[in-house]
Amino acid sequence: MEQDSVDSGAQIDPLSNPFASLDSLSPDLSSLNDLAMRGAWRSILEKVSRSRSLDLLKQPHHHLTYLSFNVLALSKLRRFADANSELESLQDLDGSDYRYETYPKVYPGRSGSMVPFSLRWIHCIIPIKLGRRNEGLDRLYKLLDLVREKLEERKSNSREESLREWKRRELLVINTIIGDHLIHKEFSVCLDLIRNLLSGDCLGLDAFLLSELGYIQLQIGDLDGAKGSFSQVEGIADKEKSIKLMNLVSRNKALIYLVGKDYVSAVREYEECMERDHTDAVAINNKAICLMYLRDLSDSIKVLENSLERVPTVTLNETLVVNLCSMYELAYVNHAEIKKTLSNWIARVAPDDFDSSCTRI
Repeated sequence: MEQDSVDSGAQIDPLSNPFASLDSLSPDLSSLNDLAMRGAWRSILEKVSRSRSLDLLKQPHHHLTYLSFNVLALSKLRRFADANSELESLQDLDGSDYRYETYPKVYPGRSGSMVPFSLRWIHCIIPIKLGRRNEGLDRLYKLLDLVREKLEERKSNSREESLREWKRRELLVINTIIGDHLIHKEFSVCLDLIRNLLSGDCLGLDAFLLSELGYIQLQIGDLDGAKGSFSQVEGIADKEKSIKLMNLVSRNKALIYLVGKDYVSAVREYEECMERDHTDAVAINNKAICLMYLRDLSDSIKVLENSLERVPTVTLNETLVVNLCSMYELAYVNHAEIKKTLSNWIARVAPDDFDSSCTRI
């Protein structure tokens, strides 16, 4: 069953909109951004390679920007060793080589680090992907310290817009750390991190953090605690009345029903989500799984197939495809042929980083 991640209502994942805040003076940045948003990661590698070979990158921040896109693309294509090699070409990210004031003639009047936050984040993730978990976690916690240091600076300077941006970054880093600890079933650490964040000024993110807290409480069998957290989320949604929060409430209710194996009620909650927002991928996926538990394979397959047909840019992900292929295997004798048809369609429409092996052909 797919869970919700913490969501602030704005895109905070650097792998989704990686360089929205980078210096617009970088050459052809809009083109790189467009390729990233379309998932054209191989094209990004080609563009970076060409720019480097033609010596188009003239200023220090140009090199950092293009290296960031290159590392991002390599990571998306699961070429983590190559991404690591790129990162190893860098010196200390906090060193003078990557500060504007080191180049006063190039950046008159500017000071501070020119390292994109996305690059710092990927710098933490790559060691984990290569099996060096402790190194990656150390980097993540150091990055969290840096983010909180910046937050304190913004609070003292009353810079509200910048404060919100760094708060979103704090949320991203903590959610990344929580995700790693969850994989290793280190639930107490996860609870401490979320409760610490909830105790501060979350700038309107409380509902999603409380939901994350509730999901972890369910993981450890604290049903009453989860219900309490979800109840607080419902109170927030009643005040704000947004579709996103209303769907969050419904998905939370569905999870409680699932714990009690009340799949019919869970389906009803997911259907309400889909009526409010037909692109709610979590609700679509989980409704299909509930129908499968109810032994209604035909309808569960239809739910996923219809979602891929109507909103492929939202619902085409490995989790949904794995579930759909599992249903094919249960429902059809000729499932190999059906999965091949699906795989051929995916090859035409999926972004470069889609893992086609999830069809298990």
